[in-house]
Amino acid sequence: MTLSTKMAPMVTRVESAAATRRALLDDAAELLDSGGPDAVTLREVGARTGLSRGAPYRHFANKDALLTAVAAEGWERIGDRMSALVADTQLLPADKLRAALLSVIEISRQQPHLYQLMFSAPAGDPTAVARAAQRMCDEFTAIVAMIVGAQSAQRCSALLLTGAHGAAGLESSGLLSNDKWHTTAEELSDSLIAAIAPD
Repeated sequence: MTLSTKMAPMVTRVESAAATRRALLDDAAELLDSGGPDAVTLREVGARTGLSRGAPYRHFANKDALLTAVAAEGWERIGDRMSALVADTQLLPADKLRAALLSVIEISRQQPHLYQLMFSAPAGDPTAVARAAQRMCDEFTAIVAMIVGAQSAQRCSALLLTGAHGAAGLESSGLLSNDKWHTTAEELSDSLIAAIAPD
């Protein structure tokens, strides 16, 4: 028996485990979107995936670990979007920055439960969330540096992300559309950009 023959079953088991984990995360994310964190249970996620009752526990110790992994994936997706913007040679830096800020706001609109989960302290091991969030921040800071330079990029990045997060929160509460404010998260983002990159 060759080494490659011996390795084949192991690769199959690893691939199978990865596919099962992927399915569990996808089903958990769907449940989160439809009903918030209370709708996500390992039993329900396992049932939707077609697994036995105990099978999800081979991948996630408990519900908190599962939700923490879902939050980390949310940050990873935004990080991927920021990375693509950094590499885009067609967009001007200010347009990249606007798209980056709107990426954050769009998640708050389209997946409010995920957004809230991402911006909450992880109940499970925070390592993966912290790593994914830091990567996103690094990519975002690279975009900001194109406009303000490396020396001011971190401070400006923090201000811009704080502003976008605040705008998303005010929008979700309905305060931006009332008679007093009459604005949108996009308009506030544009004002933030104009503050650091005046014409």
